[in-house]
Amino acid sequence: MPSEPNNTFEFATQTLSRRRAFGMIGVAAVVPLVPSQLKAADTSSLNPEDVAFLEDLEKRACLFFWEQSSSTSGQVLDRARNDLAPGARDPRRMASIASTGFGLTALCVADHRGFLPHAEIVERVKTTLDWHLNHLHNEHGFYYHFTDLETGVPFPGSEVSSIDTALLLCGVLTARAYFKDAKIHSLATQIYERVDWPWMLNGGKTFSMGWFPDKGFLDARWEHYCELMMIYLLAIGSPTHPVAPSAWSAFTRPTIEYAGYKYVSGNDPIFTHQYSQAWFDFRNKHDHYTNYFDNSVKATKAHKAFCLSMPKWYSEDYWGISASDYAGGYTAWGGPPLQGPVDGTVVPCAAGGSLAFVPKDCLHVLRALQAKYGKRAWGRYGFVDAFHPAANWYDADVLGIDQGITLIMAENLRSGLVWETFMRNPEAADAMKKAGFVRG
Repeated sequence: MPSEPNNTFEFATQTLSRRRAFGMIGVAAVVPLVPSQLKAADTSSLNPEDVAFLEDLEKRACLFFWEQSSSTSGQVLDRARNDLAPGARDPRRMASIASTGFGLTALCVADHRGFLPHAEIVERVKTTLDWHLNHLHNEHGFYYHFTDLETGVPFPGSEVSSIDTALLLCGVLTARAYFKDAKIHSLATQIYERVDWPWMLNGGKTFSMGWFPDKGFLDARWEHYCELMMIYLLAIGSPTHPVAPSAWSAFTRPTIEYAGYKYVSGNDPIFTHQYSQAWFDFRNKHDHYTNYFDNSVKATKAHKAFCLSMPKWYSEDYWGISASDYAGGYTAWGGPPLQGPVDGTVVPCAAGGSLAFVPKDCLHVLRALQAKYGKRAWGRYGFVDAFHPAANWYDADVLGIDQGITLIMAENLRSGLVWETFMRNPEAADAMKKAGFVRG
C-alpha cells in the first residue's frame, strides 16, 4: 500500500489498521551521561560482533531520521525507500507525527553516539520544536496523524490523534531532558503544557483515539492495555491540564496464557508491548497490577513461541511479526492469538523493538536475518520493513515508527540512554508515582 492513500476510504482503512505515540543555560550543551550513570539491560551476553551489529543498525536508523525529514519543519516522513542515494529524500510528502517523535529521540541518540555533527543536531531540534509550537496546526494541543512534510496541511481523512501526539511528546520531552539548552527547554515545555488532556476524554473515563473537525470524536477509545500507557502517564503528569490519577485504573488489563506464559495483553500485535516502554522506564517497579517490564519479557517470549509453532514458516533464525507492510499492503498482524493474514512474512521490528526485553534471542534472529538475506533485506536505513523470501517479496520501504522503536530499544539495551534521559523529566517520575508505582 502506498504511503499516500488515493482516497479518504483508503486512508481511513490504513489509519484504523495502525490504531492500536532541567536546569537551563544559555548555550547548547549535551547533558553528560557517563557509562556509570547509565543503567542498561543485561548486556553481559553481548560480544564484539553483537555490539558492531547494533552500532551499524543504530547509525543507519539515525540516518533515516536525518535524511528523510524536512530541514524547515523538522517533520519526518512516514516512510521512505531503502535504496535511495546518499542524501536523497523520498519524493513522497506524507509525514507522520509519530515518526517525528521517534525522530527527535533519534537525534539524541545520534548526538550521544557521534553519528552526526552536534551543532547541526541542536539546530534541527530547535527548528522542529519551534515549528510544531508556532506553525503546525493543533487542536487543544493535539496534532493530526499525517500531514504534508513541508506545509503541515493534514492529509485528507487524517484524524487528530491522541496516541500519535503522545509519541511526538515523548520525543519532545526526551530532547528537553537531553539538551541543556534554554530555547529547547522553553519550546518543549510549551508544547507539552499546551495539551488539553481532559478534552480528549470527551466526558468519559478513557481517552478517545482521535477527533475529526467534521465528525467530532471517534467512538473508539483507549480502553484496554496496549501501547496506551504513555497517553495516561503523560496526562496524569501534566502540570497544566492533568487528568486524575484514577485514570490509570480506567483501562482494562486482560490476560493471555500461551506456551506457559501468563501476561497482561490485548489481542494486539507485539509492538503494543514496546512503544510506551521505549521512553518510560518500567524496570524494577510495579503498580497495583503488574511489573510491566517483566510483562513485556513474557509477551516477547510468548510471541517467539507463537511464531515457532508454525515451523512451515518460522524458526530460531527467522521469526517476528508485528504491524507492518506485507505483499498485500499494510496490516496489523501477529499473535498470540493469531491476528491478521499471517503468511510467513517476517517483520524485523518485532524482534528489534524487544531487544531490551529478550536480548539474546532478539539479537540472534536479527543478525541471522541480516546474514542470510543481505542486501535484499538490508539497505541504507537498515532492515526493510518486512519481507517474505519464500514468496520472493522484499519490501522497498522502511517505516519511521518501525525504524524508531528498533533504534530506541537497541540503545536502551546498550546504555539505557533513552530511559535515563526521559525519566529525568520530573513530570514522568511524578506521573508514575501518582499512578501507584513502587520499587521492587
